[in-house]
Amino acid sequence: MGIIRATGEDAVKFLQGQLTQDVASLSLSEARLAAFCNAKGRVQASFIVFKRANEDILMICAGDILAQTLKRLSMFVMRAKVKLSDASAEFALYGLTGAAADQWVPGAAPWSRQDIGPASVLRLYPGAGVSRACWCAPADALPPEGPEVPLTYWHGLSVRSGIAMVGQAGYEAFVPQMLNYESVGGVNFKKGCYPGQEVVARSQFRGTLKRRAYVVHAEQALAAGEEVFHAGDPEQPCGLVAAAAPCPDGAGFDAVVSIQTAAAADAADGRLRAASPTGPTLTLRPLPYALLEDI
Repeated sequence: MGIIRATGEDAVKFLQGQLTQDVASLSLSEARLAAFCNAKGRVQASFIVFKRANEDILMICAGDILAQTLKRLSMFVMRAKVKLSDASAEFALYGLTGAAADQWVPGAAPWSRQDIGPASVLRLYPGAGVSRACWCAPADALPPEGPEVPLTYWHGLSVRSGIAMVGQAGYEAFVPQMLNYESVGGVNFKKGCYPGQEVVARSQFRGTLKRRAYVVHAEQALAAGEEVFHAGDPEQPCGLVAAAAPCPDGAGFDAVVSIQTAAAADAADGRLRAASPTGPTLTLRPLPYALLEDI
């Protein structure tokens, strides 16, 4: 992961016109998920956004798309009084799991933020029933105390949370609802315009969403960017793997996949496969959150 920093008196106003999230109403005690879309509503990057101060905003994103996202965002600055920069070297990011997350932000709801000395601790959605949080602090600050866990374990919990952060493998492959972003607080339908806003709103209110994100399990390795196939129509893919990692318990692999809802409804008996019509069999896991249409 990396960090894009926006500073200046127009930082909030600028990002308000670029992201799916209502940055203007974002308080200093919370973080929010947000997407940066093209004019067709396709997600080019996703962020965990929070304010260190009213004119100092950090956006955590996938490192492999940071440079191109920063370049594209900078194209729209024009005369706005905002400075955008790659702040990845200025801050250290740590993932907190289980007791460590509960110790620093006990009982906190997802997307809440708490300052611990110089660090900002952001409560995230749990994965596999395990609490998660993100610790973001200046690079020279002391790291959080506690035993280290393997990075693959963190990635596994992230996948099981059902929230996929868009990186290069998913670049412009999804509108936000294809990743369930509207159901986990990643889209605000009451804010003003942003690139792709009409497409995102129309998908929500004027038609049936034909693709959704699901958590799946496989015994073989999975990778972001792999296509998903259904036995009923093996000639063309019905979806795409958005994120994948080894299971937290080490038994196989999990993934967040965006697939056609019709294919998900007929996923029994190994009918879903990854990478090819004869690739690894995918089994649906229950989504760890309710979809917006069900709330």
